[in-house]
Amino acid sequence: MSEEQQLNGLSPEQFVREYLQQHRDFLEKNPDILELLEIPHHSGKAISLVERQVGVMRDRNRQMADKVEQMVTAASENVILFEKTNRLVLSLLAAQDLSELVDTLYQSLREDFSTEFYSLVIVDDTIDQTGVDNPTAVNRVTGDRANAEIGALLAAEQTVSGVISDSEIAFLFGDQGSAVRSVVAVPLNGDQPWGILVLGSSDDKFYSRSTGTLFIDYIGQLLEILLPNHLS
Repeated sequence: MSEEQQLNGLSPEQFVREYLQQHRDFLEKNPDILELLEIPHHSGKAISLVERQVGVMRDRNRQMADKVEQMVTAASENVILFEKTNRLVLSLLAAQDLSELVDTLYQSLREDFSTEFYSLVIVDDTIDQTGVDNPTAVNRVTGDRANAEIGALLAAEQTVSGVISDSEIAFLFGDQGSAVRSVVAVPLNGDQPWGILVLGSSDDKFYSRSTGTLFIDYIGQLLEILLPNHLS
């Protein structure tokens, strides 16, 4: 059986022509085929198809341009984030005592990273404190007190992000706790539990399980190294 007989008696050219007449949206649904067509546009009848082909290419170019713009924007944001983080790291390394270290950390979180709420709670058994009263001061609590109030957070093997209990928030943020709805908390566990660094937001969806924690993890690792030197 010949090829033409397989096409119901039509030549390949006739078959394609008839198929396209019966399926006029074929090229619209298959733009990749349209891009491969080489169509002379000397006559007015071919202009609409050529324009369609050009339109498809323009749409794809526009999509590529948008992706490039997004990549450039992300790169610029990463540069800014790196500069802020580098400035914070150098300032923390230069801190002469615990009070200066905490003040430097809080100032950076507030001014450079626009953090709404923040609290660094330090476990220190040399003091006797029943709670955290002022989230802008050096917050020291005994290990027993910390374990009683935020034991689950301190024992976490990785950064906790999302919603925690009201009692935990109250302990961590003091009087500001009533406004905190979600947090990201990194336990500072080096060779022993040193404390916990917590960032908070008034938006209950601002910090969630899908929140990236690379920045606070990095700062947490740095504090695990620096805190022992200031507490010894």
